[in-house]
Amino acid sequence: MAEIERESMEYDVVIVGGGPAGLSAAIRLKQLDPDLNVVLLEKGSEVGAHILSGAVLDTCGLDALLPDWQSMDAPIKTEVKEDNFYILGPAGQARIPNWPMPPFMNNHGKYIVSMANVCRWMAGVAEGLGVEIFPGMSCSQLVYEGDRVVGVVAGEFGLGEDGQPGPNYEPGMELRGKYVFLAEGVRGSLSKEVIAKYDLSKGHCPQKFGIGMKEIWEIDPAKHREGTVTHTMGWPLGSNAGGGSFIYHLENNQVYVGFVVHLNYANPHLYPYMEFQRFKHHPMVADLLAGGKRVAYGARAISEGGWQSMPKMVAPGVALLGCSVGMVNVPRIKGNHNAMLSGKAAAEAAFDAIKAGREGDELAAYETEVRTGPIGKDLKKVRNVKPLWSKFGLVASLMGGGADMWLNTIGLTLFGTLKHGKTDAQATGKAKDFKKIDYPKPDGKLSFDRLTNVAFSFTNHDESQPAHLKLKDPSLPIRVNLPEYDEPAQRYCPAGVYEVIGEGAEARFQINFQNCVHCKTCDIKDPTQNINWTTPQGGDGPNYPNM
Repeated sequence: MAEIERESMEYDVVIVGGGPAGLSAAIRLKQLDPDLNVVLLEKGSEVGAHILSGAVLDTCGLDALLPDWQSMDAPIKTEVKEDNFYILGPAGQARIPNWPMPPFMNNHGKYIVSMANVCRWMAGVAEGLGVEIFPGMSCSQLVYEGDRVVGVVAGEFGLGEDGQPGPNYEPGMELRGKYVFLAEGVRGSLSKEVIAKYDLSKGHCPQKFGIGMKEIWEIDPAKHREGTVTHTMGWPLGSNAGGGSFIYHLENNQVYVGFVVHLNYANPHLYPYMEFQRFKHHPMVADLLAGGKRVAYGARAISEGGWQSMPKMVAPGVALLGCSVGMVNVPRIKGNHNAMLSGKAAAEAAFDAIKAGREGDELAAYETEVRTGPIGKDLKKVRNVKPLWSKFGLVASLMGGGADMWLNTIGLTLFGTLKHGKTDAQATGKAKDFKKIDYPKPDGKLSFDRLTNVAFSFTNHDESQPAHLKLKDPSLPIRVNLPEYDEPAQRYCPAGVYEVIGEGAEARFQINFQNCVHCKTCDIKDPTQNINWTTPQGGDGPNYPNM
């Protein structure tokens, strides 16, 4: 394709991503200096359209950013009143008492929220302060000058299936800034490029991930207990994979039902989506949902590596925020508070730099604040839970991890800092070494097939554009992944994007990119690392209502 000429616009700070990290950065920049020119670009059709999280919100990040949020009509109303934790077996459950857990594991005083709606509200706050927010604007490229990131290309539309400009082609614009903040969420395509280009993961453990799937249910009012939080572990995953579930009772007789599978599982026959559907048939869950109806579905990857896996967060002209770095506290199942704190910290570092006449350098003060401030302290306490779980299983992580968390509250540790081993892709075993798993057929009442559920994510992609899921070698899925791993893309994708059509010499690999819910699991878990997730044109993807 010939060199494309694009118009450009200049800003002080360009922010990619309208999640809690990006919005917090935008708000804080304008709090510090209303005259700063700040733009925020969001690939979803609106802010919140691509936001999916549990979520029980620890408001410490919001308290630091907007101390008066409770008087600002924030959609944060349902305070946690009851906090339950169960180990499940096939037909029963055992409750784990709350008292052995460290105080920071307590959910009382936290809030059950839709982070999609929280982000919509935060976008209104940001716009009220003068932030320019452009939804429906995918950022497809970084703009470099020498070794420095100076901006992004946003708003390119109208490429044909062959990747060439079509009749309605719009080249997009270059949005340039003194600093660029990448707040794309987990495994963002631009963040991935920056991490690789500047070797930011050097000296750090590989990032670890989970796949989180979530449904919203309207249930019988007689069974609804607003403010109740329930977490489970154990069945149906057993020894096949790490993970667990959450059930949160919010307002209006609705519950969030979610299921997380750690992506370091070895058995390539594992089918995370069907594990989620099977989970809902547990007697405890089935009784709660009986007579109700599912009203929404979605999925996204979760960064789980924690303290050991956070890469260097800055390079010349660019900073990584929130889940672009990986700031989820795995045992607490919380990351939104750290995302907000990271946005605030990045904004303060950029403000100081611009005030001092600097631009395009590394915001070292931001990284120092993340690692030594509240975020680092939050993550360092729990740093050994995930590696213990990965190496020794659920019981070891509960006992050894629990003891280590207690000791970390007083500055001690049993294990020092345990390392993560392989990447999640490398953890995938060969199909011949594992038994296939027989999953029951969805009943259409409690459990559903993938394509039916994807319709409840309100996902849409313009079919005339190039597929945003790129294969480095188109022959690998059938030539290598199918004979060696039974092509696990057929199963690890929670949206039915990947199919093997036909058998033997007639087999072919099909990508139904229109179904993609932008979870990034394929980019993470493909055993040959052959799939590269890139951003489709702006406005495409899921349109989550109140996930």
